[in-house]
Amino acid sequence: MTLDLSIIVPMYNEEEAVAPLVRRVQDVLTKTTLTWELVCVDDGSRDATAANLRKLQKDYPALKPVFLRRNYGQTAAMQAGFDHAQGAVLVTMDGDLQNDPQDIPRLLEKMQETEADVVSGWRKDRKDNTLIRTIPSKLANRLISRVTGVRLHDYGCSLKAYKREVVEDIRIYGELHRFIPAVVSQYGAHVEEMVVTHHPRQFGKSKYGLDKTFRVILDLILVKFFLSYINRPMHAFGMTGLMCLVPGGLLATYLAVLKMVGGEDIGGRPLLMLAVMLILIGVQLIGMGVLGELLMRVYHEPLGRKQYTLRHKAKN
Repeated sequence: MTLDLSIIVPMYNEEEAVAPLVRRVQDVLTKTTLTWELVCVDDGSRDATAANLRKLQKDYPALKPVFLRRNYGQTAAMQAGFDHAQGAVLVTMDGDLQNDPQDIPRLLEKMQETEADVVSGWRKDRKDNTLIRTIPSKLANRLISRVTGVRLHDYGCSLKAYKREVVEDIRIYGELHRFIPAVVSQYGAHVEEMVVTHHPRQFGKSKYGLDKTFRVILDLILVKFFLSYINRPMHAFGMTGLMCLVPGGLLATYLAVLKMVGGEDIGGRPLLMLAVMLILIGVQLIGMGVLGELLMRVYHEPLGRKQYTLRHKAKN
């Protein structure tokens, strides 16, 4: 049975926040006419988060906990939520009570008013440490917006609403959960943004560390490749390869003329090493482009995947 709404909450060591979160979501959504479920994904917590979810399940029928065997990370937990959700609209949020459930109906209203496929929250008035979290976040959001072409003020905000059809065919890995709006925009999804409430952290401590910053940077490079070259890898690797191969070939030709016409000794020249390196790198990159094209076809053709999606499917 398809529900109107699924709220997906990845949780890791949030034992104190579980009960207040479930209660607040229940209080907000019972005032609506929506059919809904709350999918809380325990990401291998080492505290009583899982036990608390089991206890609450008896009193809250809409609560549907999912328990992962170990800590896989927020992206994998969110993917598990997507896989188990039954709602026509999927809303993701953090489990630390910093996102406000009162914003969920507002996200749905914004989605309906603008006919958006994705509505992303913007924590305009963040209640985090300005130096450690807020300033780096603003710089990162500007960089991500520039690289992906999808202009959002707050990619890191977990409070987002998605129409089911725009996320059911994608898989997210690494730290890609924050880049979902950019990824689905590749398929023509309409992305909107709205200001949401942000509360100070009440329990526990932040799981965000410096190591995650570097992983986000690497995933941003991956997202840029997906957005621009996933269906034409030869254009990425081949063009770069030609930029190396052509200068390398010209240098090699120049040195060959010096050797054959002028009889000069070119064995000790740095230009010879540079020419050889450029030619080898160029050949390797073009070869990678060819392999990428083969892999792209292997990905699409055996299972009948298409390189396009339809906004509206024709009715028989």
